[in-house]
Amino acid sequence: MCKRTRLIMAGVAAGAVIVLAQSAVREAHSVKSTWRDLTSEEARVIVHKGTEVPFSGRYEKFSEPGTYVCRRCGAALYRAEDKFDAGCGWPSFDAEVAGAVRREKDSDGRRTEILCVSCGGHLGHLFTGERFTPRDTRHCVNSISLDFVARADETNRFGRALFAGGCFWGVEYFLQREPGVIRTLVGYTGGTVDAPTYEQVCSHATGHAEAVEVVFDPKRTDFEKLARLFFEIHDPTQVDRQGPDIGDQYRSAVFYVDDAQRRTTERLIALLRARGLAVVTRLEPAVRFWPAERKHRDYYLRNGKTPYCHTRVKRF
Repeated sequence: MCKRTRLIMAGVAAGAVIVLAQSAVREAHSVKSTWRDLTSEEARVIVHKGTEVPFSGRYEKFSEPGTYVCRRCGAALYRAEDKFDAGCGWPSFDAEVAGAVRREKDSDGRRTEILCVSCGGHLGHLFTGERFTPRDTRHCVNSISLDFVARADETNRFGRALFAGGCFWGVEYFLQREPGVIRTLVGYTGGTVDAPTYEQVCSHATGHAEAVEVVFDPKRTDFEKLARLFFEIHDPTQVDRQGPDIGDQYRSAVFYVDDAQRRTTERLIALLRARGLAVVTRLEPAVRFWPAERKHRDYYLRNGKTPYCHTRVKRF
């Protein structure tokens, strides 16, 4: 290669690097433009890592059902059901939304600081070994770092998806661990009887499928990522069964909530069929979803076990 050619190629490469860098800067500015303007007190805590006065925050004794989000960027951080009263003067949580909180060594060299993964905003500190709850973990969070989305408003603020792929215990086990998933709920959908019981569904007389409703944060994940995971955690080639579980309630189905979800699912099924998989997953519009009995919810999480009929198999 002559010297002139090498110089030209070096110039092209350098130009490409500059273009990529400029693109990254534009993307960062675009993301930041969606952040909320902070008051001086909010900035003192969220940006400059300050601490609000104990027992002074709005959410210290707050107990409404819903989701706590980052005050600056709006990303989902904590679920109301994981909040508890530690008597410390700040909101306390023993778990975060998967993948939503980053841990770093605090500047004092002793404590663990917690920050919003999406924007880096300071939330508070993490403590363990206090035995307040079975999880033995306390996220001590400044109220001023948080905002709140009531349960009734979650479907307007966040994304929703409905998947059926065999026993809903196993499907939920994998979905609830996916970063960006705020909450999951097992239940029944696609049938003809209102408020069915587990026994009715298992009788094959109602037409319902065991399904999992997923509420997810669009800032951290999207429907396609969840659908790809769904197709990898069950066998979409089995008709009305999943491993040892046999019956129409165990059918493979995606209940789409809008046309975008329908098109995405159709594309993923086409990809799998092109790779030789005889996919039988049904694609149906979402209808009324009925929550299952409490004994079925968070089954593996509560029992400390792993699914016997669901494993993840790489397909994409």
